[in-house]
Amino acid sequence: MLRGLWSAASGMAAQKLTIDVIANNLANVNTVGFKKSRVDFQDLMYQTVTQAGSRTSTGGQIPTGIQVGMGAMPVGVQKMFLQGDFKETKNELDLAIEGKGFFKVISGEEELYTRAGNFKLDSEGNIVTPNGDKLQPEMTVPSDTVSIKVDKTGVVTAFDPSGQGTTLGTIELYSFPNPAGLKSIGHNLYRATDASGEPISGTPGTDGMGTIIQGFLEISNVDVVEEMVAMIMAQRAYEINSKAIQTADNMMQIVNNIKR
Repeated sequence: MLRGLWSAASGMAAQKLTIDVIANNLANVNTVGFKKSRVDFQDLMYQTVTQAGSRTSTGGQIPTGIQVGMGAMPVGVQKMFLQGDFKETKNELDLAIEGKGFFKVISGEEELYTRAGNFKLDSEGNIVTPNGDKLQPEMTVPSDTVSIKVDKTGVVTAFDPSGQGTTLGTIELYSFPNPAGLKSIGHNLYRATDASGEPISGTPGTDGMGTIIQGFLEISNVDVVEEMVAMIMAQRAYEINSKAIQTADNMMQIVNNIKR
């Protein structure tokens, strides 16, 4: 019965983490470029009461044995880098990636990566994120620019009042062997880790990289209905585990009252 108490308690703790992750997904349902997370679980160690395949006193063989589990535990919270839907903004500095890849930005002296393409111009004409991190490679838009064009291969062209175009550079995209291994640091940014592998740069539209769409934003890939169903399931699982604790407690109470 004590084993049942601890197993059910581990189940409640696991479902609590599930609710935390679902709540974060729902909180970011309108966050540009946000990627939802999923909790992965595994069962804990087992207590072997009778070993499968062992011999009985009469020479027979026990076919299945007896193993009692010790509950469950979370082993990871995985980012799901599925493509989000696109929202048209008609803003020439709003860029969406259709397919694989990340934008690279510089925050201080650190290289970081993002799927959020809601870029702005700072006072010096640099293309930056809402937090002021510069898009890489760095490009300075001339002060007399009246319009900016970004084609699907990432070539950025600035047009002056006379209609003359000047190519400012080409936006590169970056992919990773294991994007789920990236570390989320907030502000729609990711940091490369040993688990993600080294970034692989490429021109949009080549070598499996996605293409860039100007005037659109990639919105969150959170499916509200799916998250609500998952929340109901987690809530019921939490409730069931609490019932198991109550049942184990009642059984212990019965045992304690046998003497009376």
